[in-house]
Amino acid sequence: MNGINFGKAKSEKKDDANKVKTKARKKGYQTGSHKSGAAKHKAEIRQRVKNRASQRKG
Repeated sequence: MNGINFGKAKSEKKDDANKVKTKARKKGYQTGSHKSGAAKHKAEIRQRVKNRASQRKG
């Protein structure tokens, strides 16, 4: 058309709405069971927050 286009051709998108898109959402990363020190620390903090009296239902 107006010169050369070096961009990548657009492909059709598949309907993957139910797939987990990032590793951070997978259970192993959320619980820290994949041996990452940072993930273990974050999981520990999440557990402490969850166990607070103000966070409990009922």
